[in-house]
Amino acid sequence: MTAAGHDPFVLGVDGGNSKTDVALLAADGRLLAAVRGGTVSHQQVGLETGADRLVALVGAARAAAGLGPNDAVASQAVYCLAGADSPADTDRLTAAFAARPLATRGHILNDAFAPVRAGSDRDWGVAIICGAGVNAAGIAPDGRTARFAALGPISGDWGGGGDVAMAGLGAAVRARDGRGPRTVLEHRVPAHFGLHRPLDVSNAIEHGRITEARLRHLSPVVFAAAADGDAVARGIVDRLADELAVMASAIVRRLDLVRRDPDVVLAGGVFAAEDAAFEARIAAGINAVVPRARVARLTGLPVTGAALLALDRLASTPDGAGDRAGATARARAELGAWRPG
Repeated sequence: MTAAGHDPFVLGVDGGNSKTDVALLAADGRLLAAVRGGTVSHQQVGLETGADRLVALVGAARAAAGLGPNDAVASQAVYCLAGADSPADTDRLTAAFAARPLATRGHILNDAFAPVRAGSDRDWGVAIICGAGVNAAGIAPDGRTARFAALGPISGDWGGGGDVAMAGLGAAVRARDGRGPRTVLEHRVPAHFGLHRPLDVSNAIEHGRITEARLRHLSPVVFAAAADGDAVARGIVDRLADELAVMASAIVRRLDLVRRDPDVVLAGGVFAAEDAAFEARIAAGINAVVPRARVARLTGLPVTGAALLALDRLASTPDGAGDRAGATARARAELGAWRPG
């Protein structure tokens, strides 16, 4: 970028519940700078604190890009944020960000939308998010969007690391006390916490010695047991696969994509297990409803999706790159090579 900072550039933000990635890209897709910091979620730290944290992160990215306080702000920004769950959330966040020197134009989305664009060469598709919890989101070719409330059990959700962990613990306890079939989980679950019996884990949770966040670490234990052939663990993993397939299929139906060939992107920490049978079951469930759907795990960072969505918006203005495909490819390559410190 030129020293004066007059060339148009965009801002992409992926803000989760634990971290925030910020990327500045030139109109031709060049990565000017990218930084990672703590969460800016208003649900975690409050609206004003979150907005101020985002300003600081963007400031750090601007400094890394050689931009000073008197240089232009981003022409377009897309903020994909955890906690942008309702129109009221979006309105409050929009007002808070508009009052700060972040971008000329900004657009706020739930963070479930970032993997849609990050995992597809097209500007539409579907993403399944399976991390601590679950969600699914989609963008139609005409720009319509759909996703779930993703509020946990109160919005009908089951799945993610937390629920898999709880199911694994429940199966372990039931195996030990005779209510359920035998499973290696009755040994592996307590061993994970340095304990002897599954009920010791339950008691530790009851008395606050094991937190909910720590309990979620059991999810890989369940996946490992499934990979080793344990039928009970595989049943838990299969239940999750079926639920994720149902979620994706529902989004496809809502966006009238059943007869199309949408990319369906698998994103979130649970997919780090790289369980081929798990992913194949998800794909089979989706393809039973959407035969031409293409299902694949996200290999890059979600912030790539936020940045590409911002470039898409810039492309519709006179400042957009003439070679949109080239800008997209360059952005993918350069953000793909970025390794957060």
